[in-house]
Amino acid sequence: MHVLYSFVAVMALIAIATVGVSVLGMEMLFAVVVPYAAVALFLVGVVYRVLRWASSPVPFRIPTVCGQQKSLPWIKNSYLESPHNNLGVLGRMAFEVLTFRSLLRNTRVERPDGGMRMVFGNNQLLWLGAIAFHYCLLVILLRHVRFFAEPVPFFVTILQNVDGFLEVWTPRVYVTGIVIVAALGYLFVRRVWNPQLRYLSLPSDYFALFLLLGITLSGDLMRYVFKVDVVKAKELVMSLVSFQPAVPDGIGVIFYIHLFLVAALLAYFPVSKLMHLGGVFLSPTRNLANNNRAKRHVNPWDYPVHVHTYEEWEDEFRDKMIAAELPLEKE
Repeated sequence: MHVLYSFVAVMALIAIATVGVSVLGMEMLFAVVVPYAAVALFLVGVVYRVLRWASSPVPFRIPTVCGQQKSLPWIKNSYLESPHNNLGVLGRMAFEVLTFRSLLRNTRVERPDGGMRMVFGNNQLLWLGAIAFHYCLLVILLRHVRFFAEPVPFFVTILQNVDGFLEVWTPRVYVTGIVIVAALGYLFVRRVWNPQLRYLSLPSDYFALFLLLGITLSGDLMRYVFKVDVVKAKELVMSLVSFQPAVPDGIGVIFYIHLFLVAALLAYFPVSKLMHLGGVFLSPTRNLANNNRAKRHVNPWDYPVHVHTYEEWEDEFRDKMIAAELPLEKE
């Protein structure tokens, strides 16, 4: 039912754009008002959530690590797995953001034959699907810069040539347009196929996947199947960027569907799990140095209490420790 609700919601968005443009003739609403409102909601929502996370106090060091912490000089520590200074944290964050390093070590836990014995195995397919999706999305976003700038930046032209090296169609096929659909399809099938993951999945998880699939598929259809006037589409985008909106005639309904789905994604982004884009940089489990042995971190909200130190404890039980021949710190 969660899958059905999410699928119906995305299809409803497509139907709204189709009827609004082709039947009611509301091009101005879907080409100007909705994109401006979506961008405003996106910016306000992202800034609000980032500021809220940034203002959350973190009195203790709580990094999630999987390596030896720096302690005694002769014990080798793990510089990236358990960074003890800001440079190590920077390196760890770079690997996390650029290569999804922690996801690469994802493990699969199973109970063969339904027994009590737990079996752990490698499961890098999730890492492969996630990194394929994210990098394809990055390339696609950079390629779309050509609609927002005149003249087109040189790096956009380079990306288009590299991405479209398979000149097997007219217009030429972009590899990222195919790979991102395959990656999103795998992420969806994984949620449906795995019973444990299906049990934990919410309608919002499927909605984000269907919305992204709708955006990518409508973009591919707009490029390879339905003919869209690209010149007029760029005129519209440039007019929006320059805050002088003008809606040309004859762009095509599929373009408005694509634009409406993108606007829905922008408006939905700040209240969804997709905000991990900004949250990963503010996560105290990632952006803090693990230096608990070198520095004592005291909770600033702790009310003053009398601390019974070891020296006081030793003075209190000195006679009994001597009688039991226990070693003493102070004779």
